[in-house]
Amino acid sequence: MNLHPKNILRWILAVAVVAIFYNAYFETSGPEIYRNSQLASLLGGEEKSLNLNKRIKNIDCRARGPLPDSDCTPGAIFPNTTKDQICIKGYSKTVRNVPTSLKRLVFEEYGISYPQPFGSYEVDHLIPLSLGGNNDIENLWPKAAKPFPGFWEKNIVANYLREEVCDGRIALSIAQEQIANDWFSIYKILPDNLISELKEKYPNWANRRK
Repeated sequence: MNLHPKNILRWILAVAVVAIFYNAYFETSGPEIYRNSQLASLLGGEEKSLNLNKRIKNIDCRARGPLPDSDCTPGAIFPNTTKDQICIKGYSKTVRNVPTSLKRLVFEEYGISYPQPFGSYEVDHLIPLSLGGNNDIENLWPKAAKPFPGFWEKNIVANYLREEVCDGRIALSIAQEQIANDWFSIYKILPDNLISELKEKYPNWANRRK
C-alpha cells in the first residue's frame, strides 16, 4: 500500500466527500424512507374480507379524541361496492343519502345539540363514501372541525387513501379497515408537502359560504 502523504490526503478527502453526501442523503431521504415504511406497515396487504365490529350502543356515545366511539360507530360499507365504482369521478354524490332526521339522531346519540354553527361540525362517514362506506348510522358520527385533528384532517386522509386505492397501491379493504380503526395514525405519517398538495387539490367545504 502506497502511504505517500499525497495519497493519504486524497484518501482522507475522498472519505470526507462520501461522508458529506451520505449525511445529506439521509437527512433528506431518511425521514421519507421511514414514513414510507410506516405507511407500508399500516396499509400493506392484499384484498381481504373486511372485519368490522358490530354496533352495540346507541346512547351515551363519546368520541375518543379524533376517533368516534367504536361501540356506536364501528363503520359500515356498501358490501358490493368495488374499486372500479368508487374511482369514477362523482361517485360519492350518487350514493350520499343522510336525511336531516338521521343527522339529528347522530348528534343526539353523541349528546351534542343539532344543528351546530356552519362549519363547526360535519356528520362524518367514518368509512368515507369515496371508499365504499355507506349511510347507515353505524358509519356516522358528529366530527368537529376543532380542536386539531378535526374533520378537515380526516378528509385529507380519505382523499389520500382514495388516490392510493385508485392508483392500485393499496387494497380497498385495507384502506377501509385502517380508516375505520384509526385514521389519525395515517395522518400523522403523511409528509407535510403531500398534505399541502391534498389541501390545494380538495378544498375544505367548511371554508365556503352558505
